[in-house]
This record gives sequence, C-alpha cells and structure tokens, in this order.
Amino acid sequence: MPDTQPTALVDAAQPTLPTIGILGAGKVGTVLSRLLLAAGYRVLIAGSGSPAKISLIIDVLAPGAVAMTASEVARDSDIVILALPLGKYRSIPADLLEGKLVIDAMNYWWEVDGIRDDLNDPRLSTSELIQSFLPASRVVKAYNHMGYHDLDEGPAPLGTPDRKAIGIAGGDELALADVAALVNASGFDPVLVGTLRDSINLQPGSELFGANFTASGVQDAVARFPSTERGLEVAAARAGDELLSAT
Repeated sequence: MPDTQPTALVDAAQPTLPTIGILGAGKVGTVLSRLLLAAGYRVLIAGSGSPAKISLIIDVLAPGAVAMTASEVARDSDIVILALPLGKYRSIPADLLEGKLVIDAMNYWWEVDGIRDDLNDPRLSTSELIQSFLPASRVVKAYNHMGYHDLDEGPAPLGTPDRKAIGIAGGDELALADVAALVNASGFDPVLVGTLRDSINLQPGSELFGANFTASGVQDAVARFPSTERGLEVAAARAGDELLSAT
C-alpha cells in the first residue's frame, strides 16, 4: 500500500504513450481530451449515444479525438477516464475494463443524479463505490476536484513556478505512478492525497473541491480536512459504522 501522507509525485516519461479512453463527452471530458491530445496521447471518447451524435462536437471541442461507442472505447484504450454523470456509473462496460487502469473523475450532483443516498454517504467515498462496481479494474481518483475552466486554462510545463496541482488517490502504487505521469503530462503537478477511502476529501463538500491550488496548497488542504465540518462529519459517520459492525 502507498504512503497515505499527501506527497507530490513526479514520474519519468514513458517510452510509448498509452491510448486514453474517455467515457463522457461533456465539459470535463472534452477539456481532458484537449489536454491529453496536446501532450501527444491518442484519445478515444464516447458520449451517451452513438458516435455520430458527438462527432461534430468533438471536431470543434477536441479535434483529433476519435468518437466511438462506450464499448469500443473501453475495449481499445489502455487507460480509461470516467467523466460521465456519477448516477450513470452502472452503464459503464465493466467486463471490458477488467485488468485496466480506470481514472474516476466523477462527482455526485443531485441536480443531475437526483437525490441518491448511496452517492452521498459519508461512510464511503464514491470512488470506493466505483471500485466495488469494477472489482477487476485498478481505480484511481483524479481530475474531479478542479473546475473545468481551471483545467482548461491552468496547464503549465513541469517546473513552472506556482504550477497548479491535481490530487490523486488510490491503493495501487503502479496505477498511481501511471496516473501521476498522465497528470504531469497534462500540465499539472500530481499530489497523492491517500487511498480511495481518503478520496472523499476530493469530493463535493471538501475544501479541495472546486479549488485551484498549487501542490503545497493541496497538501495543506488535505492536512486540514479532518478538522473541517465535512471532515468531522465523515469521521463521525465512519466511527458509528465501525461501532455497529463490531457489535
């Protein structure tokens, strides 16, 4: 298991870039497509319908990305980014993602997903929920806490002063290294914030959610999380759940 202390991660360039698949052709999905295309990756992207429905949008917002079905994206990609509404996670082709690295960039929005207690339970991070749905995949949380405008406007080369940072969370060291490389290539400093259980501090309600911080800012926000209102709520809910489990 990786050290759960927030630690800035730096990764060397890979000799052969993996193919990146993005499930979700909304604002976050198209912004990530542009960033990764600019970094030299091949990008496949799927929307909620047929490729023909999004091809014109992709030609304008992410020229160079290839519009495909969700199944084709899952099958033909080395790394898959989930950028669709969280409430639709059961539509993800889990069988085609077996053994693959999956980046969870999704968030719970009640306006989109409806009132869902299962998606807003402080005892469980939403990435833990996704990992349970994709038991044969390696899930890492990333790209979810920064607004799409900041993602679009914030990338900078490695070593740039005050370069912005993306928090990542997971339990697989090799997967975390691969995601760190991807985040760095897309123009941001990757910062480890813990395991998937800890990724709740990247979700809505946390100081980090919607923030546009440097690596040290991300680390400081992670350190403050346990004492915040949301952190105390999460700790109380989890302590109660553990007490019930023990009786």
